[in-house]
Amino acid sequence: MQIALIIALSLHILSAVFWAGTSFTLARTGGAGGEQLFRPQMGAAMIAVLTGLYLAHLVHGGAFGPTEQVLAVGALAALIAAGVQGAIGGRAIRSLRNGKADETYVRSRIATAQRVAAALLAVTAVCMGAARYV
Repeated sequence: MQIALIIALSLHILSAVFWAGTSFTLARTGGAGGEQLFRPQMGAAMIAVLTGLYLAHLVHGGAFGPTEQVLAVGALAALIAAGVQGAIGGRAIRSLRNGKADETYVRSRIATAQRVAAALLAVTAVCMGAARYV
């Protein structure tokens, strides 16, 4: 079980750092490069969520005390962030590829999605850091 925990934790941290880091960067740059990073971001989000669920099962299995409640708030914020990026950003990128929207509008939508997601992922990071001390 120790090796499974180490692997899951490593995958969780690496994917979450990539996801949050690219979200913060795209939020700051106005969505420039958002089309190229959309799939890798969504892949990292999926890995972070799945490994987070596995870690919750391994480490917290069935308990729902204060620590788990803080982690649940962080997990919910992460899920909403992924939904915002997938729905708003994904739709904007599809409309650009289909020629239904101009590039300025699409960049604005991508930047908005990334800014909202970055704020939610900041909440997630704070919750992960604080959960141990609750």
